[in-house]
Amino acid sequence: MLLAIDMRHVGTVVGLFSGKGSHASLVRRWRVRTDPAATADELSMTIRGLLGPHIESVTGIGALSTPPSVLRELRAMLAEDFGTVPSVVIGPGVRTGVPLLVDNPREVGADRIVNALAAFESCGGACIVVDVSTSICVDAVSAGGEFLGGAIAPGLQLATEALISRAGLRDVELLRPRSVVGKSSVEAVQAGAIFGFAGLVDGLVDRVRRTFADRDGDPVVIATGDQAGLIVPETSTIERHEPGLTLEGLRLAFERDRHRRR
Repeated sequence: MLLAIDMRHVGTVVGLFSGKGSHASLVRRWRVRTDPAATADELSMTIRGLLGPHIESVTGIGALSTPPSVLRELRAMLAEDFGTVPSVVIGPGVRTGVPLLVDNPREVGADRIVNALAAFESCGGACIVVDVSTSICVDAVSAGGEFLGGAIAPGLQLATEALISRAGLRDVELLRPRSVVGKSSVEAVQAGAIFGFAGLVDGLVDRVRRTFADRDGDPVVIATGDQAGLIVPETSTIERHEPGLTLEGLRLAFERDRHRRR
């Protein structure tokens, strides 16, 4: 079984795949809080606790970490606890098969690369990937599977927490309010977050779509990320919602790396 680890600044998603290639399927998925100060030993305890008896069935690992401090500890954990298990940690120098047509390829986050890989495999052509997590990334992938670049905006939680902190408002749960015209401060903040960011996504997608060449055709728009479910129903541009897109990208990157090494 393949263990996939997607570590972001706020949350970590762990997935367990059974099978390979076109026969692979995601059989378990967990989400836990990311601790930026976690040590390799603490990461090991978390992963082992989630996997339980399945840990003996792990035959490969695909992982990424966007926080640099956690990435260092993640590498140490894999070396110490899974040293005999083939693993791939996505980062500069790792071949994923995704050409990065940007000014500095080393600056492109691992999450954006594997999302592009999985999205292209899913739709088989040009696509736009919208990842709604700590930040909102709207990335363009050509008809040939090339990463063309994209736009990055603050995420819902990040922006809302900053507003609440600066404006002295009460804490707000991010839910769809009854109306865009909020009848209380809580509903007003919810409306601004849910409908406002849905509009932001639609606006960015429309602008990114206009940059595609005629040879690419009309790109498919795919949304993922732990907060995508909050705004996807309110958007007009999202065509697919694939919560497991990043985990699928990690699986594909691992299998491609194993094939290249053989």
